[in-house]
Amino acid sequence: MTSRTASAEDNLGTTAVRPGFGFDEAALARWMQQNLEGFAGPMQVRQFKGGQSNPTFQVKTPARSYVLRRKPPGPLARGAHAVDREARVIAALGKVGFPVARLLGFCGDPDVIGSEFFVMEMVEGRIFWDARFPEVPQAERPAYFSAMNATLARLHAIDPADVGLSDYGRPGNYFQRQIGLWTKSYLADTDAGRNPGMDRLIAWLPDAIPDSDETAIIHGDFRCDNLIFHPVEPRIIAVLDWELSTLGHPLADFAYHAMMYRMPPDIVAGLGGTDPVPLNIPAERAYVAEYCANTGRDGIEGYDFYIAFNFFRMAAIFHGIKGRVIRGQAVSAHSEARAAQFERLVRLAEQAAEECV
Repeated sequence: MTSRTASAEDNLGTTAVRPGFGFDEAALARWMQQNLEGFAGPMQVRQFKGGQSNPTFQVKTPARSYVLRRKPPGPLARGAHAVDREARVIAALGKVGFPVARLLGFCGDPDVIGSEFFVMEMVEGRIFWDARFPEVPQAERPAYFSAMNATLARLHAIDPADVGLSDYGRPGNYFQRQIGLWTKSYLADTDAGRNPGMDRLIAWLPDAIPDSDETAIIHGDFRCDNLIFHPVEPRIIAVLDWELSTLGHPLADFAYHAMMYRMPPDIVAGLGGTDPVPLNIPAERAYVAEYCANTGRDGIEGYDFYIAFNFFRMAAIFHGIKGRVIRGQAVSAHSEARAAQFERLVRLAEQAAEECV
């Protein structure tokens, strides 16, 4: 079993560009020289250890550092790894002061380095890979959880039309469309195989959707390890990894984030099996109540469905990682360990589904 510490070490920092992920660095330098104000080489390219889908690189020059996100090499599913969408939402939200890294340039010409890519500023701060926030003094931990809660609520309060994102996704029927999307993805990846529990969830989920329909900008992967906190304050200065963002149901987005309370910590940053009281971390029910207060809700009816849906969705994502490992397309060095957790996620989804009955 991978420990919390090992997981952080696996993801933290950069490494030499891994075999199969290199590109024409001279061509990149020429593009940056032509498109980024103030760029001056020489430059050094290293690959960030973290990231399961879109390869991410540090581009370092004597004066400053940049972050580059690109599509992975090899054949890709239609619509997947849409770095153009990531660039678009980052640019839009940055204009209204939402905490994102500043977009510096997007390249839609795949001939430059072999795929579309974008470059953003490198934000210096703290990323917490352990949802217990052990690096933070016990008395300060509630403020960090409140910062996450309030930031997500702030995202959900932004009117898509006000930031030019009214066409960033299809409004309404989010769960029907998402269940269909991930079902199709799961069934299409024959290399990764089938799972009886996943098949049961696919049959159950469409008929269990709560009678509620809302639309907001959603992040899709809002976790503590996708956030950069201020170096010393309980304040989020950049939300990262917008690949799964779209217009969707805000309660799906919040439940994905709150899923940390049931997520085993060796899969992704989670608190599963942890007693929050001695750690001075808000309990799940209190955290849900805080989101409701931040968004003016009386409560969240059907909360366990939203949790079950999100475990199903994550299981489908990990099923895709499993397929990429089998095909030799895996982006992250620890993708194989992630792929091995697929069946546990299916079981967690089924457990949440049982709470709905």
